[in-house]
Amino acid sequence: MPNVKTEYNYSVITSCGVRTLKTRIVRIGNSQGVRIPKPIIAAAGLEEDVEFRIVDSGLLIANAKHPRAGWEEAFARMREAGDDELLDPVAETDFDATEWSWD
Repeated sequence: MPNVKTEYNYSVITSCGVRTLKTRIVRIGNSQGVRIPKPIIAAAGLEEDVEFRIVDSGLLIANAKHPRAGWEEAFARMREAGDDELLDPVAETDFDATEWSWD
C-alpha cells in the first residue's frame, strides 16, 4: 500500500462557530485516519461512540444516536404526571384463570 501524504481540511461546527483545522491522513495499523485534537473533540461535544456520515462536502463525524436515549427520564415525567396508566382495562379470559403446563 502506498504511503498516503495527501493533506485534507475538515471543519467542526460548534456553538462557538466553525473551526477549521488542516491535517493529514495517517496510517493507523491497517487503516487510515485523522487525529483530532482534544480541544476540537470537546468543543464539538463528541463522546465515546461516534457515527460517520458521508455528505456532499466530505465526512461528518457526529455523536452516535442511542436507541431509547432519554426514555428513562420521559417515563419518570409520565409517572409524576400520573400519565403511565393503561389505556384499556385488562381483559381476563379463561386461559388466564386456569393453570396450564407445557406438556
